Amino acid sequence: MPNWLKDAVFYEIYPQTFCDSNGDGIGDIKGIESKLDYVKSLGCNAIWLNPVYDSPFMDAGYDVRNYYLVAERYGTNEELKHLFKVAHEKGIKILLDLVPGHTSDQNEWFKNSKKAEKNEYSNRYIWTDSVWEAPPQYRLLCGITDRDGNYLVNYFSSQPALNYGFNNITHPTWQLPPSHPDCQATVEALKDIMRFWLNMGCDGFRVDMADSLVKNEDGEKPETCKVWKNVRKMLDEEYPDAAIISEWCNPKVSIGAGFHSDFYLDHDTNGYRILFRNKDIETGECTAVFSKNGKGDITEFLDEYLNDLKETKGKGYISFITCNHDTPRMTRMFTPLEARIAYSFIFMMPGVPFLYYGDEIGMRYMEGLNSKEGGYSRTGTRTPMQWDNSINHGFSSAPSNMLYLPVDKAQNAVTVEDQLKDPDSILNTLKKVISIRHQNEDLQSDGDFEVVYAEKNKYPFIFRRGKFLIAVNPTEKEQTAPFDFSGDCIFSIGKACVENKNIVMNPQSLGLIKIK
Repeated sequence: MPNWLKDAVFYEIYPQTFCDSNGDGIGDIKGIESKLDYVKSLGCNAIWLNPVYDSPFMDAGYDVRNYYLVAERYGTNEELKHLFKVAHEKGIKILLDLVPGHTSDQNEWFKNSKKAEKNEYSNRYIWTDSVWEAPPQYRLLCGITDRDGNYLVNYFSSQPALNYGFNNITHPTWQLPPSHPDCQATVEALKDIMRFWLNMGCDGFRVDMADSLVKNEDGEKPETCKVWKNVRKMLDEEYPDAAIISEWCNPKVSIGAGFHSDFYLDHDTNGYRILFRNKDIETGECTAVFSKNGKGDITEFLDEYLNDLKETKGKGYISFITCNHDTPRMTRMFTPLEARIAYSFIFMMPGVPFLYYGDEIGMRYMEGLNSKEGGYSRTGTRTPMQWDNSINHGFSSAPSNMLYLPVDKAQNAVTVEDQLKDPDSILNTLKKVISIRHQNEDLQSDGDFEVVYAEKNKYPFIFRRGKFLIAVNPTEKEQTAPFDFSGDCIFSIGKACVENKNIVMNPQSLGLIKIK
């Protein structure tokens, strides 16, 4: 386990829309480098960088044309290497985004694989025996290559699935077992890509769709787990300080497979949604735990989370996110005050937390944008970072019609410049919370977690992390709970007081108490 993860706080950067250094309307590596001091000022000591590889950008870079080359619009390999160097000098780690399950259909591997003549890449992807064979349970593209066969895609039509084999073989003439040499060659190619960038200076990888490798596999996905255990063995032997974090949202399985941490994502009925995203199906009303209307149920979250935490304790971490590039920003449903409380909670929880660019100032989800590079409903979360009140909010000097996506032109659009002036802004709140986290091991990734007060359909929620108590009342009503502790409140949003062994919390309040 890389020791640096114990106190890691990540900042996710979507490179297209973070900072444009050359005025072409698209963010780039030099722009990111120019903002490293800002990232450090937040208290973030690590970065997750969304894909910067060469790509035709049918899916915003998650369709990789060349794993070994930085996309021209972002810069060069040498500029990325220099970014790693400067970041390290400032005490910042950088994870690249690894896309192991598929490539672009313009990747040289695929160009060779689709040839009619057999070659070393013929089985790098998954093909049926004939264009006439298209089993309906698979997502296949049919009849568009010289090769006689249809190929499986992982998601979009431009993303042919790499071949790691099938766990349950139903069509033995074209489905290979994971142990087949051609499937093992795919694994080795993946490891070589990782070695290349680790040797260049990156500190590990966030792994896209980490559970999507071996096909026809349900439940705990044992064959996919074998792939990642193989990768982890390589890392432990050759790059022991490198981290891998999975997009899987099943920490008991993924951490057992060798990942150092797993993302807690916004999936149907899971704990993350219960906390921050739940809606009433009929009315559309927010029923999340952190909504001010007080209709959430913290016990539904705890039923899942406590079991996951117990099963992974000492083995790996669960990563909470404020948002990511695939998810509508919380401000779509939450007011700035609700967001301050929810985000503060995230950075007081165990595990390795991630702050999505722009969330620290409360950027809004921009409704109604045309899809950009496969963004569709996700596009509104990927708009340019709002630095100041200059042209394009400081993102780019390009004319507005050249921007990758439009900036928020609302009169009340938030900016870093304005939020720095407001002591109660989301930005300044998070800087305080993250600073306190760094100063106290009990509040870091592997600190203990104990529920003190959590009742079904009731507030507040109180939990303990070592010598600290965190009490949370997101609702618009005063809330009371038993409280047999004394101590000093070292951080608060709103107010709370202790009376006759009860804590009385004002509406929409949070308190961090150091126990005496």
